[in-house]
Amino acid sequence: MAERLDTPKAARRTLLPRVRVEQDAFGKISEGIARFMGTPRFLLYMTVFCLLWLGFNTWGPESLRFDSAALGFTALTLMLSLQASYSAPLILLAQNRQTDRDRVSAEQDRQRGERNLADTEYLAREMAALRIALSEVATRDFVRSEIRNLLEELDEKETERAEAARADGAERPGLDSPLPRTAQPPRSGTRDARRSSGGARRADAPPEPR
Repeated sequence: MAERLDTPKAARRTLLPRVRVEQDAFGKISEGIARFMGTPRFLLYMTVFCLLWLGFNTWGPESLRFDSAALGFTALTLMLSLQASYSAPLILLAQNRQTDRDRVSAEQDRQRGERNLADTEYLAREMAALRIALSEVATRDFVRSEIRNLLEELDEKETERAEAARADGAERPGLDSPLPRTAQPPRSGTRDARRSSGGARRADAPPEPR
């Protein structure tokens, strides 16, 4: 009978309990061990340890020796083999962790490059639009030349108007000559008449009493 996909499977029972290991924590530990094993300090410690092991099992008291030189230091060989067998997986785990970091960094660099490219294209378009707008704006020299041309046109119109007015004045000279003033009687005659009338008034006046 085919299994139904909408029905979850029952939990399987195992003899050994499942151990959940945090990948991040275990990766940090393995990376730290691999980083330490690649330092000169680790090589120095291993060299000193091997020399002490060999020296003690060769020249030390026979009752305290735990590794026989006649058997080719079997315990030391076994220990170094175990170290090598554990070091290789730790180094591989550290490399995998570094590979994941490199992948994430490359993805971030790609996204950053795309954003930079988009920003650069936007700035290029804005610069092109600004250049077009500035090309349409009137410059100082252009404004000066236009003002100079307008002033020249105004001067030409003024000279044409003045010449037209002079031509009209030459064709009609009577209109420009001043009108003659009306003759006025001499003022001396009025003064004599006033004097004669005054003398007559004085003659007709009664004599003053003495």
